[in-house]
Amino acid sequence: MDRIAPSRRPEGPNAGTQRWTDLLFVHYEVDPAELRKLVPAGLDLDLWDGRAYVGLVPFKMERIAPPFVPSVLGLHFLETNLRTYVHRAGRDPGVYFFSLEASNRLAVRVARTFWGLPYHDASMRCDLHDGTRDYHSSRSGSGAHLAAKWRTGAVGRSAKVGTVDHFLLERYLLYVERKGALHVGQVHHTPYPTSEVELVSFDETLVRAAGLAREPLPSFVHASPGVEVEVFATRTLA
Repeated sequence: MDRIAPSRRPEGPNAGTQRWTDLLFVHYEVDPAELRKLVPAGLDLDLWDGRAYVGLVPFKMERIAPPFVPSVLGLHFLETNLRTYVHRAGRDPGVYFFSLEASNRLAVRVARTFWGLPYHDASMRCDLHDGTRDYHSSRSGSGAHLAAKWRTGAVGRSAKVGTVDHFLLERYLLYVERKGALHVGQVHHTPYPTSEVELVSFDETLVRAAGLAREPLPSFVHASPGVEVEVFATRTLA
């Protein structure tokens, strides 16, 4: 499967820019059979050595702006997404989101209306104390939550193609089902620089809220200081 092609910038203007910073990637193994029930029929599960994973990614969204607005005037908010990995008949590997929490109500409504993504309002905060990031999110209404503490160290190179790290981190296509039709969108950024990371604590109920059971302990933990991102409009798939 070509895992490099999706990282190439599409031709033409973007639909907006943003910056993703202070990212934590926590991956759990899940049962592929149970995961298959929750992913649209037009998508295939993208497995690593026959294993299926879901990723929880808390981070900061910064300078979110359409092309006609200076990035310094863009929106800023916290976000956490729960995702898994998919492809289409052996091509176009990407992500499928089960949920996205955001601390900005306007952003939630815009993303739901124009992208069809399963965003949720949430009460969120992220503090930094003596080098430890303390991140909390609680979904409005249901209370599905995430609470994480982590420390990062030296920043190193991006993940090497062909490794599980590249498989989990370097995803540029996103799939969403709207009104029975499958759509795909694309983002473009440089490969994530990765940081040394120590996961101090991690507690969440978002995976269960999505209808999945996971292994008790994470299989993989990564962190990145962030990237500048171009976002491109979604298109309907035949």
